[in-house]
Amino acid sequence: MPVDSMWRFVRYVYKKEQYFMATIARSVLIVLTTLLMMACTHTPQENNAQTKRLTMVVAGDANYVEAHVKRVAWHPTLLTIRTANKMNDAQLQEHMRSALQSTLEQKGYQFVGVEEQPDMYVGFAMALESEISDSEILQKVGLVPGLSTIGVDKKFEKGSVLVALFKPQSQVATWQTLAQGFTEPGKHVADRDERFATLTQLMLTPLPAVQ
Repeated sequence: MPVDSMWRFVRYVYKKEQYFMATIARSVLIVLTTLLMMACTHTPQENNAQTKRLTMVVAGDANYVEAHVKRVAWHPTLLTIRTANKMNDAQLQEHMRSALQSTLEQKGYQFVGVEEQPDMYVGFAMALESEISDSEILQKVGLVPGLSTIGVDKKFEKGSVLVALFKPQSQVATWQTLAQGFTEPGKHVADRDERFATLTQLMLTPLPAVQ
């Protein structure tokens, strides 16, 4: 092969290699960019999913409730709200009472006054983790869902909600359910009524309906 032809062939091969390497570099750059965008896109979604988790435990004698309970009244003392913003506690209590009463009435229970000798008292308690720890809940209630806070943004705080049914004159719950989820303290919730309704419906799903 003549020398000039050989050099033309070498330059041709060299250009092909440069083009091939440039193509690979562009492909790698596109892949890395795509992965980075996916990571940036998925992280908030994963965090959002984390904060929407709800863990719930149920304990008690559902058979007794089903057989003997129809008329209920609010517990004289167990209507407790414990949050960082004490001015908001009264509003939260009213939202919870309304949602809980609506859910129980949908299941056939009838609310009466304490003086009308109800079959059971209905009580509830709500608190943020900053106000009461899981160990304290376990000590007071005897059960705890144990919702994990790993991987959850610090702006969210774990909250606990207890709903319990008591026989009159008894300090021990006959049936109770305890749920834990995440909330963003201080943030106004526009659809608070809907959220409370959804929460109470989920928590009272295991409770037998009145036959």
